[in-house]
Amino acid sequence: MRLTRQSNYAIRALVYCAVNQPGLSRVADIARAYGISELFLFKLIKPLVENGLIETVRGRHGGIRLGKPAADITLLETIRLTEENFALAECFEDGADCPLIGECDLNGALREALGAFFTVLDGYTIADLASKKRSLRERLGLQVAVDEMAPAH
Repeated sequence: MRLTRQSNYAIRALVYCAVNQPGLSRVADIARAYGISELFLFKLIKPLVENGLIETVRGRHGGIRLGKPAADITLLETIRLTEENFALAECFEDGADCPLIGECDLNGALREALGAFFTVLDGYTIADLASKKRSLRERLGLQVAVDEMAPAH
């Protein structure tokens, strides 16, 4: 199974917002950091806004930010919003034309594998991915906050 670019960049946008907290993030800056078009980013952010993972702030100094705590946004939740389906084989699709549906061991094995995949994704949050805040801020071209510059004890 391979996730789409939409899922990949939606997760990246959420991580960007998480490491840029409490500030607002500009779509142009996120697009520049990841080398993607602003139009593509706006398109994939739309379902994240509609489902409360991101909120927009209008105005001259507006932008986007997480709509809820990073620790409450799972990878599974994000990917379910950005993937069209999780059909691992033709027999997963509606209207599949196979006489073995319901009796095939391949179908059962793939369903079990997909369940395990979902379980793992549900165990990780945006906060987990953003936990190395200082190094991520540097790599994304964001200023490192003064309190992040203090040496760890």
